[in-house]
Amino acid sequence: MKKSALSSTLVMAVIPVSLLVSILIYMFILGSPSNFIENNPENNPLPGNYLGIIYKGGILVPVLISLLLITVIFCIERYITVRRSRGTKPVDNFLHEIRSLIAGKKIDEALKLCQAQKGSVANVIYSGLITYQLMEKDTTTDKDHKILTIQKSIEECTSLELPMLSKNLPIISTIASIATLMGLLGTVLGMVKAFAAMATAGAPDAVALANGISEALINTALGIGTSAIAIVFYNYFTTRIDNITYGIDEAGYSIVQSYSASH
Repeated sequence: MKKSALSSTLVMAVIPVSLLVSILIYMFILGSPSNFIENNPENNPLPGNYLGIIYKGGILVPVLISLLLITVIFCIERYITVRRSRGTKPVDNFLHEIRSLIAGKKIDEALKLCQAQKGSVANVIYSGLITYQLMEKDTTTDKDHKILTIQKSIEECTSLELPMLSKNLPIISTIASIATLMGLLGTVLGMVKAFAAMATAGAPDAVALANGISEALINTALGIGTSAIAIVFYNYFTTRIDNITYGIDEAGYSIVQSYSASH
């Protein structure tokens, strides 16, 4: 419950804080007068000054920066969570040792190994092994019911562990779509400004035209870049979680098969 509350608090805090930080970056770093001709943000950026160029992207720039910050923060948070869920040693090595101990009926040693390993996979296997030992001592229940009890114990523990691994991933996947759309919106607004400059009476306003095109391109770049990062890490985390799920299923099957074969 404490972990869940902490995670919910993190979600509630990260979004507004990221937006505030992004606005401050936009106003005081990107919009610093030193980035522009004659120290005036209304003028064009100094040649080769990328901070000023990004500032000219317009009002959607801080929104896109906040989406990028949120993505980075949640990617780091998910990486730490998924890494901890694996335990102290590689999951494949741990599962190999567990299967060997279960096959040799060394349940106590397997339990100690789970306690040393820690992590989601070890927690699920530990729960299954505890139930395994309880069923060993139970002389009144039939074999089929004992097997179902072991399976239920593993499934219940799995249903508690896996949601914690997937938590906050929907935020990353949502940003992958939203960032692209926000970038496209910035592109549309920038092109509207550019065409408005071209439609002025007489010679087109070159400065307004350049600023409009700059706004379009900057927002597109930020949106696509943020979306790409979100997609890559979302796929990475889902793959890692799938591997952990497979390991849990494999270990659970080994426990059930071991009990079934010995009774």
